[in-house]
Parts: sequence; structure tokens; C-alpha cells
Amino acid sequence: MSQSGMAGTKSILVINGPNLNLLGSRETEFYGRDTLEAINARLAKRAAEAGVRLATYQSNSESDLVERIQQARRDKVDFILVNPAAYTHTSVAMRDALAAVGIPFVEVHLSNVFAREPFRHESYFSDIAVGTVSGLGAKGYELALEFALQYSGKE
Repeated sequence: MSQSGMAGTKSILVINGPNLNLLGSRETEFYGRDTLEAINARLAKRAAEAGVRLATYQSNSESDLVERIQQARRDKVDFILVNPAAYTHTSVAMRDALAAVGIPFVEVHLSNVFAREPFRHESYFSDIAVGTVSGLGAKGYELALEFALQYSGKE
């Protein structure tokens, strides 16, 4: 049974950090032309096909992101997909929130952070994540969702 208390109903939360609201027009050489709305729509469609509840959230504010992570535990979310964006390299607060709620998560990045500036090679999240997806563009979200749909906690 999932944390949500309803047998067979899994709840997944997708969290996106700063500037991801600009996808589709922002540095398309790194992030592609897909908008966040288009990515979320594909995720919602796949989740509905799988009979899973999916919620999405984006904020440019670190404090709002921390609040939403904390809310996820109260909402009995089973799994989180998180693209911390620039906060990947700076946010101890988001890291601590994810550690505190104890919800398994996959860290997602559109670009290959290891092929970019050296400061982007360091993540405050990877060591506590179940897994990471980096450099696969918008498809990375879809692959992370497929993993989350199958995740049992026994991997």
C-alpha cells in the first residue's frame, strides 16, 4: 500500500526550481524548446494512464520550494521528481527538506551538468537521491517518471 493510504494509488510530485518557468525560450542550446507546460502535460498524461496521482509545482523562491517539499509529507506523496535547477549547487535548505520528509526522489536535469561549467558539477542532492537523470532533455523527466511508477523501495 502506498503512503497515500489508498491501495494501488500512488502519488507523485514533480518540483521544478528557478527559471524553469522560462523553458522553451531560455538558453535552448542547453534546455531545449519544450516548455514546462508541455513537459508537465506529457507527465500528467502518462500518470493518468498508470492510474497515478501527479501534482506539479514550480517556483523561483527557495523558501516556497522548501515549503512545498514539507507539504509533500503531509499530502502523503510517495515519490518526488525534482529539478532543483540553480539550487542544485547552493540549497542546503532544499536538501535538508528532502532528507527530513524521507520521500524517495529522483534528481532531474535537462542539460548534462557535467559537460558545463565546473560549479555545476557539484550537487547538494545526488547523494541522497534514489537516482539522477542528467543531459537527456525533457525525455529525462519521462524516464524518471517511469522509474517512479515502478519504484517499490526495494531497489
